[in-house]
Amino acid sequence: MNSRKGELTLSKVKIQFNGNPKAPLAGADVSLLSRENAEKVRAFHRTIDAYEPTPLARLQHLAQDFGLGEVLVKDESYRFGLNAFKVLGGSYAVAEILAHKLGKDISEVSCEYLRSQEARNAVGDLTFASTTDGNHGRGLAWAAEQFNQKAIIYMPKGSDPVRRDNIRAHGAECTISDLNYDDCVRMAWEKAQQNGWITVQDTAWKGYEEIPNYIMQGYTTLALEALEQMQAMGVDRPTHVLLQAGVGCFAGSMLGFFMSVFGENAPTFIIVEPEAANCFYVSAVANDGTPHAVEGDLATLMAGLACGEPNLTSWEMLRDYPVAYASCQDSVAANGMRILGAPLPGDPQVVSGESGAATTGFLQWVMQQDEAEEARERLGLDASSKVLCISTEGDTSPRTYRDVVWFGRRNL
Repeated sequence: MNSRKGELTLSKVKIQFNGNPKAPLAGADVSLLSRENAEKVRAFHRTIDAYEPTPLARLQHLAQDFGLGEVLVKDESYRFGLNAFKVLGGSYAVAEILAHKLGKDISEVSCEYLRSQEARNAVGDLTFASTTDGNHGRGLAWAAEQFNQKAIIYMPKGSDPVRRDNIRAHGAECTISDLNYDDCVRMAWEKAQQNGWITVQDTAWKGYEEIPNYIMQGYTTLALEALEQMQAMGVDRPTHVLLQAGVGCFAGSMLGFFMSVFGENAPTFIIVEPEAANCFYVSAVANDGTPHAVEGDLATLMAGLACGEPNLTSWEMLRDYPVAYASCQDSVAANGMRILGAPLPGDPQVVSGESGAATTGFLQWVMQQDEAEEARERLGLDASSKVLCISTEGDTSPRTYRDVVWFGRRNL
């Protein structure tokens, strides 16, 4: 084990501890993600016929095996029949866009009204464009289909054709490019500007922040559900929330919500990334207060996290408040998939894809590896800890899921 400047370099995981964590609510503003705003977002989501809360799996036997008080996993494989959480952000962003074009507040419209002929006549023909590793694009295509509009989706090189076909099944145009994720985002933006399309991208950059903010707010429905489900189980608050980060839109949304709700009693936040696309880890190591990009092919099993540039909107939150940033080899996420897919007797099964299982895989590694003893102590993970993980996707790439869970791909 090598330790320097707050960094632990271990066999499968590198952990960078935040050298300058802000006290709760003393750093970046999280009011955008308040419980009040989350209630407003969920009120809209509840107008969608397919809406119902996704399960919160209480893995009591796994918690005992790990030496923890609680392990809770929010299972997003059930979300709207789309097998991933991303649709929460895309549907809410599209609804906000349509509501604004109609001169209404989101609280004044429903899914039924926005898909009505009256609304369609008022807003006209719109095209929503985006880049995706799979789940965001499918959610956006589904939202456009719900509201009788068009979607054009681009995917980075190496994307699973199954994910492309799932997007096309909702009537969207979708192509796999020969670019990495971040270059594909830039290409899609340029095409949208040239053609008068509306970009609905789950990352932000200077001059493009409003719609990503809507997407982040859309995700808070998930966090609000999880909080209510925990409290119904008698768990008043999580002590630790483990959050996977691609561009950081999702991680920022969850962190902002729980920070806003609990304030000085906020949980310990730990950010988990693949080592091939670990832009928040690299930014934390640099420790200069600015985001740093990771370049190259960004090739990782965790396809949904293969993003090299931090999201501008969530960057300051994810700089100020997490206690640590973990950069993980693919085998860590693969183990998480197997652990959730073949649970200990008495625990519920969670079918979790490669990005969804990253945090559970990290939790297993840090709790059960001898070399991680110092990390456990510094993270405050012990028998009193109540840990929340979010399985952000199910088996959205069935072939990859089987390769990992059945045949041991990316084994230790």
